[in-house]
Amino acid sequence: MRSLERHRDVGAYALGVLDEAEAFRFEDHLMECPRCAAHVTGFGPTTRQLLLYRRATPRFVHPLAQPGPRLLERLLGELAHRHRARRRRLLYGLAASVVLAVAGPGITAFAGRAEPEVRVTAATDPHTGVWAQVTAEDSEAGSRLRLEVRDGSGPHTCRLVAVGRDGSEQTAGDWWVPARTTATTTTLSGSSMHPREIARYEVRAADGRRLVTLRQR
Repeated sequence: MRSLERHRDVGAYALGVLDEAEAFRFEDHLMECPRCAAHVTGFGPTTRQLLLYRRATPRFVHPLAQPGPRLLERLLGELAHRHRARRRRLLYGLAASVVLAVAGPGITAFAGRAEPEVRVTAATDPHTGVWAQVTAEDSEAGSRLRLEVRDGSGPHTCRLVAVGRDGSEQTAGDWWVPARTTATTTTLSGSSMHPREIARYEVRAADGRRLVTLRQR
């Protein structure tokens, strides 16, 4: 593969469409090309959005299917329904605040939605020396994840894998680790699983090696 063709394979590698042999050759190229390594990291948000789209699309729906004539009408109806439901929750919360305020001093009520659940999990692997911390915030779509990792075992590509309590796995993000780095890498990603549904997180190298495991309580 010529050097120019290797540069052009950045997007294909980030999206995971290269075969195993091509991916292996491209990872060798990444070790010597900081520009491609930066581009792979830049593709992270796009890759995650496509992954979430794939998970949210039923298997029997073609990814390039055209919307039907009544799709907009259904979407507008669903949006109006959600707005009415949100307005009712707000009114109920305000009414409860008034009742609690009249009931006596010292009682404070907060109207609106409760604060989302946030879980922080950290661990250091005694063999690899890799440290990582995952902050998971519950959301309607699943979890918003913030990963902080210190990994001096590069250069290699890493990925964050969320393992559900039912044994299912989801790749939540990937990044490039340069050689001999002591800096903390921070990435933002997401999972369709809620924090309470996740048993542990694993930071894995591209070859599948587990660099550190973070177990949730």
